[in-house]
Amino acid sequence: MAAMLKLVCVLLACMIVVAPYAAEGAISCGMVVSKMTPCLGYLTGGAITSGCCAGVKSLLASATTTPDRQAACNCLKSAAGGIAGINYANAASLPSQCGVSIPYNISPSTDCTKVQ
Repeated sequence: MAAMLKLVCVLLACMIVVAPYAAEGAISCGMVVSKMTPCLGYLTGGAITSGCCAGVKSLLASATTTPDRQAACNCLKSAAGGIAGINYANAASLPSQCGVSIPYNISPSTDCTKVQ
C-alpha cells in the first residue's frame, strides 16, 4: 500500500514537471508511469517480468519523436528520483534486459534536454 501511495505521488509530481512538454509530444507522464509500473519490483531488486518488458517495449514504440523521448526521459528521471530503494544498476540495465535500446540512462542525473 505504501509503495502504491508513493507511486501516485510520483505520478502527480511527474505530471506537474512534464506539463510544459505535453503540448509538444504525445507522451504523457501518466502513460510512462502506467507502462513502467510492472517494472517496480525489478527496479527495487526483484526479478524482471514479461509485463515489465512489454511496458518498456510499448513505451519505446510510443516515443517516436524527440519531444516524446524527452518527455518520457523527464518522467522516468522524476519517477526514479522519487522511489525509495530504487536500484540504479537495475534501472540502467532495464532496456537491455528487455532486449531494447533507449538513447539515455534511467537516472536522476540524466540531462533529458540532450535526448534526441
